[in-house]
Amino acid sequence: MGWKTLDDMDLDGKRVLCRVDINVPMDNGEVTDATRIERIAATVQDILNRGGKPVLLAHFGRPKGERRDDMSLKQLVPTLESVLGVSVVFGDDCIGEAAKAAVDGLGAGQIALLENTRFHAGETKNDADLAAQMAEQGDVYCNDAFSAAHRAHASTEGLARLLPSCAGRLMQAELSALENALGTPERPVLAVVGGAKVSTKLDLLGNLVGKVDMLVIGGGMANTFLAAQGIDVGKSLCEHDMADTAREIMAKAEGAGCKILLPSDVVVAREFKEGADNETVAANACPADAMILDAGPEAVKAVSDAIDTAQTLIWNGPLGAFEIAPFDTATNAAAKHAATRSAAGQLVSVAGGGDTVAALNKAEAADDFTYISTAGGAFLEWMEGKTLPGVAALG
Repeated sequence: MGWKTLDDMDLDGKRVLCRVDINVPMDNGEVTDATRIERIAATVQDILNRGGKPVLLAHFGRPKGERRDDMSLKQLVPTLESVLGVSVVFGDDCIGEAAKAAVDGLGAGQIALLENTRFHAGETKNDADLAAQMAEQGDVYCNDAFSAAHRAHASTEGLARLLPSCAGRLMQAELSALENALGTPERPVLAVVGGAKVSTKLDLLGNLVGKVDMLVIGGGMANTFLAAQGIDVGKSLCEHDMADTAREIMAKAEGAGCKILLPSDVVVAREFKEGADNETVAANACPADAMILDAGPEAVKAVSDAIDTAQTLIWNGPLGAFEIAPFDTATNAAAKHAATRSAAGQLVSVAGGGDTVAALNKAEAADDFTYISTAGGAFLEWMEGKTLPGVAALG
């Protein structure tokens, strides 16, 4: 662990510039999902309990350097106060006199929220001058936004170079979970990777086959691998132009001693809609006028057996068209099985990226996974073996 945590910092009386991710979904000015705000509560409370003054820095949307009322963080103040149980002082800018007035005006038990960092074009350019102006508002820098750690921005990378820096509680939990999953995992390690396209997960698959013992490939990606083996997949979603790449990944896996599991049977239908007529066939027997929409029961059993032998599980993406029944069956069954083993303390399970959280929530399995990452791109880049600028800057 090459980064410091809040435990390593003296916070008493210090202004703590805390980069958070509160880029929450909204509808008509109302927050529709406060999960990201809930997840920063531990960091904010810890700073307050130790005599520090939390000063929140965050982005919201993509204003591209322009001030926009619909992307102002001011609209989040009521939800922050409600969820965190604290009084929030809002600063109309993240630098300059407006920021200074908000920070200087903090009373006991209050926190400051400074305006959207992306209202400044220099934020996404990692402008050194902007980072320096932000640094004037703090004594300590705490990054609690793992989800933005794959971007080298002024508030994620530049700022960390200018002040004593550490990871917040959410960042700490995320990094620890990922280290346990890929850095120094309990073996055997199983990865479940699903989703529509191989082309979007080339780096991920290439990195995983060298680090895990078993790799389950599901969703539309599995169709591409089946087709690469000369199997007719009918009208299924399939990247036929990625056949050579799929064969290269399979060869790399064989050389690394990683077993790839593709579905031996599949659920097919002639139309993609809820409750469509469907049938289960062998993976090599997809009718020419049908499309593969889910893994079959034999394939689910093979995945469950793999989960039974694994000590560590990394999950990214669904096994089928999980959005509609009955093509959510394989994803739901495998997820619930992983959740049961995790709850029993028999499996360390880490999941995240893309549709993964939605799929596991739909399966009612998410609560029992060891760790669910909501970080999206940063989670995937970590799994791809890439260095994340926002994490590296804390070292």
